[in-house]
Amino acid sequence: MQVLQGTGNTLMLKPVVVLTGLLLVATVSGCSMVEDRSERYVSAKEGQPLELPKSADDSRFSQTMPIREVKPADASKMYPSDIPRPPDMTSDILDENYVIEELDGRAWLLVNDVPGRIWPAVNAYMAERGLGVALESPQLGILQSELANFSKRARQLVELPDDPSAEEQKVVVQVRIAPGVRRKTTEIQVRKLDVADEPGDLMPWTGVSDPSDQALTLQKRLLADMGEFLRAREESKSFSRAASGMVSDPLVRLISENDEAVAIRMELDYGRSWAEVSRALTDSDIPVVDLNRSEGWFQVDFRTEDERDPGWFSWFSDKDAPKHTHTVNLTQRNGAIVVSAEPASGYTGSRTTPDLLLQLFDYLY
Repeated sequence: MQVLQGTGNTLMLKPVVVLTGLLLVATVSGCSMVEDRSERYVSAKEGQPLELPKSADDSRFSQTMPIREVKPADASKMYPSDIPRPPDMTSDILDENYVIEELDGRAWLLVNDVPGRIWPAVNAYMAERGLGVALESPQLGILQSELANFSKRARQLVELPDDPSAEEQKVVVQVRIAPGVRRKTTEIQVRKLDVADEPGDLMPWTGVSDPSDQALTLQKRLLADMGEFLRAREESKSFSRAASGMVSDPLVRLISENDEAVAIRMELDYGRSWAEVSRALTDSDIPVVDLNRSEGWFQVDFRTEDERDPGWFSWFSDKDAPKHTHTVNLTQRNGAIVVSAEPASGYTGSRTTPDLLLQLFDYLY
């Protein structure tokens, strides 16, 4: 580039050095030329307190935004790399609340709350529906109603005829409240019992499996009605200290050796354990390639996203096609179900069986 410069009556051409290249370099490397001062506050020394004139009124001066005191010994722990991550509270929240689940002829209402808060609400439900509570055991988690025959509202609830008679079958309702498989959840079951007369003792919770179709339909209708009642009382829940005693050991436990997961123990029957593992695989987005319930195994694809990506060969490779990389096994041992895992023959990826068990445990419990 040249600039015309006049000197008297004569015009002269004077070369000018252009700094375009230097400006471009400075622009590109600007981030590295500026010092990162984001963590300087950690080691900064405390400044001198504000000194006011002797004539000033101290009561009129205060901190607009007070800063809490930090001990110097703790200052070294404030770097982002050392700050612990907050707990994942979403794991304590169900996608849906008051859901009726069914498995092998059993139905229950799944509630995202602890039994100690559900117990008073179920008591209120039975009173509101005319059933009342004749007997109860917070430790066992069982409530037993009075005879439903003598309440019009209770008769409609349990589907007794509108015209009572002295010869009709007498009926009571039992509700069982128990800690759920997943943490901080409660499972509620209900059943209608035919009795000769009003029982003087709490009837044991036995013979509840394989009900008739009519009985199962009634159970689900009662659970749906109870779920709506509990939903409407969410803002007025109370807590029962007596019912808090029903909280038992977790139904799902992780077994570790040398700080590595080796198995998951489930204090459940085989059918429920199979269903829970199947749900955990689905919720954790682990594709199931094949399964066999009678033999107790799932063949799954536990590859990472990078391992699934075919890269430059994507035009003839199916990225989404699942491959068998690990096998999840369910075996019965000492009255419980033990879930283990093993890699498939030929798998050389980065994910291990402890990784798979840890991820399953996060979704199981």
